[in-house]
Amino acid sequence: MSRADGGEPSLPVDLRTRDLTLRELMDDPDCDPRALERTFRRFAVVNALVSGWRSVWRTHVVPALPAQGRGRILDLGCGGGDLARALVRWAASDGFDLEVVGVDPDHRAIEAAARSTPRGVSFRQQSSGDLVAAGERFDVVVSNHVLHHLDDAARTAFLGDSEQLASGRSLHSDIRRSVSAYRAYALASPLVAAGTFVRVDGLRSIRRSFTLPELHATLPGGWRAEAVAPHRVLAIRDA
Repeated sequence: MSRADGGEPSLPVDLRTRDLTLRELMDDPDCDPRALERTFRRFAVVNALVSGWRSVWRTHVVPALPAQGRGRILDLGCGGGDLARALVRWAASDGFDLEVVGVDPDHRAIEAAARSTPRGVSFRQQSSGDLVAAGERFDVVVSNHVLHHLDDAARTAFLGDSEQLASGRSLHSDIRRSVSAYRAYALASPLVAAGTFVRVDGLRSIRRSFTLPELHATLPGGWRAEAVAPHRVLAIRDA
């Protein structure tokens, strides 16, 4: 079983290119289930602090929702479900009647997410391909920290499914790789990482993630890459 305190170096680390040899500890099917459960909960705290989704909600999600105030959003690779729950919470405060569906092919993620399902949120163990096959459609399709996990073929399929599922906008957020992002996370993550995979997996995610030019170069036609603060990139497509 993998350890919650597995090693990941502090600087200096070569961040000039993506390190695709790295595997995150929580992706191991045999990882410690207690550490994994704590990691899902703790990443909700980390994401709230650093992911920037509150701003992205206002600038990129709200303009893509139907004018009548009702909407349907899909969160692909929802993990522990913190983004899906936040979207419904922000929607309620802004006067939107929103349904958010969070899907993840990993049953462990769905089990963790389903422990808290406020009104307007549902979670399913499904892939994007499953939803396409079922003919599902959503006003907005989002994901957080999914793109850096995918190889070229899987990313192409994921983005293609997103295009088919979104009647309005697809919006996939990820980390923007940089020395400053790595340094800041290495210094701050030990404060919340005890007994979890938060520090190691977060640093490995940064090393696997894209710069803005790299993301732009990987996106199919019709997509655009945008940098947002702090240390974030967005892949965006309007239907």
